[in-house]
Amino acid sequence: MAAILLTKEKRKELEDELHEMQVHGRKDIALKIAEARSHGDLSENADYDAAKDAQGMLELKISKISKTLANCQVIDLSEFPDGVVHILSKVTIKNIKTGKISEYTLVSDAEADYEKGKLSTASPLGKCLLAKKLGEIADMNLPNGLQQFEILEIS
Repeated sequence: MAAILLTKEKRKELEDELHEMQVHGRKDIALKIAEARSHGDLSENADYDAAKDAQGMLELKISKISKTLANCQVIDLSEFPDGVVHILSKVTIKNIKTGKISEYTLVSDAEADYEKGKLSTASPLGKCLLAKKLGEIADMNLPNGLQQFEILEIS
């Protein structure tokens, strides 16, 4: 499995979430299962079925986060050159065709959140921006044609 690139903040967030689920989440689910069992016949007990389903979902999330943390690599910005778009760059771009200006922070898939301006380096736009310098044009081929973006600022 390839390394999953994370910021220190995201790794800490995942570690905290994992701890919360392992300690409190499991305890809460166990209490719900015990309560549902006390209601009698398990074969027709919707509360018991719901609690067991919730337990399965919780364990799935715990497993997924554990695997992410086991395979993560914390990003060190000192490894990347200045003036070039790379992961964790905050980049301001202008769509050449529409003139619309947008700002994104390039992140790994695990941290991507388009609504917060966090764009995955694996996305089509993220891929075309990587390794570009200030003033360069990034070309993105889409089914409806070529989109071009000018790099206005990199920080």
